[in-house]
Amino acid sequence: MYASRRQSEILNTVQNLGSCSISELASSIGVSDETIRRNLKPLSDRGLVLRVHGGVTLPDALHEAPFQKRIQENAEAKRQIAKAVAEEIQDGDTLILDCGSTTTFVARALRVRKNLIVVTNSAEVARTLATNESNRVFMAGGELRPDDTASLGASALEFVRQFKVRHAIITVGGITGDGGLMVFHPEEAEFSRAIIGCAENAIVAADHSKFQGQGLVRVCDLSSVDMLVTDYTIPNGMFKNVDLGNLSIKIA
Repeated sequence: MYASRRQSEILNTVQNLGSCSISELASSIGVSDETIRRNLKPLSDRGLVLRVHGGVTLPDALHEAPFQKRIQENAEAKRQIAKAVAEEIQDGDTLILDCGSTTTFVARALRVRKNLIVVTNSAEVARTLATNESNRVFMAGGELRPDDTASLGASALEFVRQFKVRHAIITVGGITGDGGLMVFHPEEAEFSRAIIGCAENAIVAADHSKFQGQGLVRVCDLSSVDMLVTDYTIPNGMFKNVDLGNLSIKIA
């Protein structure tokens, strides 16, 4: 098979998968990992694909979609995940939520709870849960981003680190094959790590699209959190050689 044809086949496969590991790409096409690596270089040099840790993705995959678009994407899956997360929360619990689109759905699902103490850097999450007069809601300060009305940076970090809560609920841009939790911005990664450190129980809410491994910045490994709530049936062997610590996986 000519190199140009092989490269075309690789490019078509990456476009269909969005993001994948080298081994997944090799298995899909039916060639060796080394053949994939050799043929990826000219594609990468031309800017048609991007090499990321352990795999390959499309250039646009490293840029997060606008918040309003993300709210609409996989909305039903996010509702089911949010419902499953809400089942883990009891009346009177203390929790921190980040600013992801899925945590917006979680906030809506938590309206059935009362007497919550909530800390968040998301104006949308704060607005949703503050309407219940039995709740106490604390909003991290700092400049709000225009896209998702979230606060990040030094002020937000200093604020949330004052709290010790039962649950931290975080969202991610992607989950890699080696168990890495990825986001798109360094400040988001720093905030996620901070709230994991503030909580007894860290919950990751991630729909099936997150398993394409998208994202630019690594937050931590799956072994650093306690629960993964997803609608994705994880294939046997996907994390075969990955240390998952005491992670529990809940399928919504």
